[in-house]
Amino acid sequence: MKRYSTIFLLIFLLFVMLVWFSAGGGADKKISHLHPTRDNGRWFFLKPADLIAGSHHTHHTKIFGKYITGYNYYVLKGIDTVQAHSLGGGGYFTGIKAVPPESPVGYRLKLFSRPLLEPPRPTSYCTGATYAALIEALNLIFPDGASRLSPARFDAMRMQEPDGSRRKDGVKFWGHWNDNGFGCHYALVQYSGMGTEIKPRHARPGDFMNISWRNGRGHSAIFLGWTKNKKNKMGILYWSSQKGTNGYGDVHLTSLSAIKEVKFCRLTRPENLFRFDINKPVKRKIKGDKIRR
Repeated sequence: MKRYSTIFLLIFLLFVMLVWFSAGGGADKKISHLHPTRDNGRWFFLKPADLIAGSHHTHHTKIFGKYITGYNYYVLKGIDTVQAHSLGGGGYFTGIKAVPPESPVGYRLKLFSRPLLEPPRPTSYCTGATYAALIEALNLIFPDGASRLSPARFDAMRMQEPDGSRRKDGVKFWGHWNDNGFGCHYALVQYSGMGTEIKPRHARPGDFMNISWRNGRGHSAIFLGWTKNKKNKMGILYWSSQKGTNGYGDVHLTSLSAIKEVKFCRLTRPENLFRFDINKPVKRKIKGDKIRR
């Protein structure tokens, strides 16, 4: 009788474990990713199989999320959310004086169910795309955010003034993000304190980056990984909105020769969204980083 009781107990425990795991027990990604993303200080290189999805896809979380934990995971989910609004890219357009004017992002982006802009066009450009991914990440990280965000801080996150006019560069969070130069550093690190500057060798999928090109122009993007070819030549894969991908999409640069400097920023303290000083000044004259391996 004792033997049968033991067998019955083992069968019962096995059944309980199967039910627990099938319900997601022990694999709660929401809890496991609610912390800053960490790295070991070594260069992160993608595998060839990570590059086959092409420019337009919504598999960033699946492909690149397996390499990280922490808040960057939600940034990757944010990319997929933005890309899903325009699977083919949605179009790229810049033109402040155009009629209708440029639109940072081509859909009605919301922070905690409250719209940040009424898009005048279905197109986008680089800073708008990366900002949208950040906002979608915050929506996932803080499901109770609506009750915690003050009206003044919500206004600081808006991409337009309340009357629908363009928010000027350098004004509040979006104005700093959209400013010329290293906008992710101005807004995420300095202005709000939600992020931390990191060096290129520490970069991981889901980190925000600004690129300073040798031709004098700049670009806002989200890092997906470094690459190298058969000759060990280093490249980079990132996501943003650009003309070459007709709006939202991945870009693989097989050469870094066109890049003058970069600035990487990581979302590390998103809770500062609810307490940052909306009048905090920003230092714009900061040095970029050379990519030296």
